[in-house]
Amino acid sequence: MSDVKILGIESSCDETAAAVVVNGREVLSNVIYSQVPTHTLYGGVVPEIASRQHVEKINQVIRKALSDADTRLEDLDAIAVTYGPGLVGPLLVGVGAAKAIAYAKNIPLVGVNHIEGHISANYVDNKELVPPFMCLVASGGHSHIVMVKDYGEYEIVGRTHDDAAGEAFDKVARAIGLGYPGGPKVDKIAREGNPHAIEFPRAVVDGCPYDFSFSGLKSAVLNYLNGAEMKHEEINKADVAASFQQAVIDVLTDHTIRAAKDHGMKQVALAGGVAANSGLREALKEAAEANGMKYYNPSMILCTDNGAMIASAGYFEYMKGVRSDITLNANPNLKIGER
Repeated sequence: MSDVKILGIESSCDETAAAVVVNGREVLSNVIYSQVPTHTLYGGVVPEIASRQHVEKINQVIRKALSDADTRLEDLDAIAVTYGPGLVGPLLVGVGAAKAIAYAKNIPLVGVNHIEGHISANYVDNKELVPPFMCLVASGGHSHIVMVKDYGEYEIVGRTHDDAAGEAFDKVARAIGLGYPGGPKVDKIAREGNPHAIEFPRAVVDGCPYDFSFSGLKSAVLNYLNGAEMKHEEINKADVAASFQQAVIDVLTDHTIRAAKDHGMKQVALAGGVAANSGLREALKEAAEANGMKYYNPSMILCTDNGAMIASAGYFEYMKGVRSDITLNANPNLKIGER
C-alpha cells in the first residue's frame, strides 16, 4: 500500500501550527508559531488578539511546513484541520485556511477533534503503540480519562466536574505571583519546594470514582495564602507550588490507574498540555509500571498544541473513510467522538 501524506493544521487557541505526517506516525515537518509572549502581557489568552495573530501567521506556517517536508500541495492525500473544541475565532482561521486549500486544489478535507489529536500525539512518538489503551488527557481546558478502544473510537470514563487541571495550574500560579503561563512556571518552582509541606485536599466525587474536581483544591490554596497574609506570615512559594502540584498529580495518577485496572487495560498513555509536567510524567510512569502496565507519553514538543498530532488523528479518520465537505465549521464545544 502506498504511503498516505497528510497536512495537519491547528489553530484552536494560541499556537498557529502546521505539519506534514506520513501514515499517521512519521513526521516530515512540524512548524509551531507560539503567541505566548503576546498573551503573557495580559495574563492569559485574549481571543481577539489570538484570532488576529492566526490570520497574520497561518499562511507562513503552512508554507514552511510544506517546504520543510519538501512537499507540494499536489503531493498531499488529505488536509486535516482542528475544528473544535477551542476558541471560536482562532478555530475559524484554521478551518477557513484548510477549506480554501482543499477546495482550490481538490484535496480531501478531514475535520479533527482537538482532544483526539492530543491522544494521537502518542502514535507519533511511540510507533509500537496500538489501541486499546487508557489515556489521561490533561490540558488547560480539559481533564478526561479516555478509553481508546480503537483508532478513532473513544469512551470517556472520567472527567472534571469544574476546573480542568491546567486551568487550576494557571489560577494558582497567578495567586502566588508566578504569572502566565502557569503550568510550566509551577512545575519549575515546585522542584525547589517540599511537596508534603502543606496538606491540600484530594477531592473524590461521590459515585464517580474516575472523575475529578479541582475547584476545592484551588480554593484551599487561596485560603492558605489569604490566611498567611492576614497573619503576616511569610509564604514559601516553592512549597505552595510543590504541595499544590502533588495534590493534582496524586488525583490524576490514582484515578487513571484505577480506571485502567477496572477496565482491564494493559497500556496507559498521557496527553495534553499538562502532559509536559515533569512530576506527572514520572508519577504516572511509575504507577503504571508498578501495576504491570506499559506507559507512553509524547515528547515535550508534542504535548502542546501542534499540527503533527492533528495530521496523525486525521490519517486514522481518513483511512476509515471520514471526509468533511466545504460546509465544515468551527465547533468550540465539540465533544470526543462527535462528528
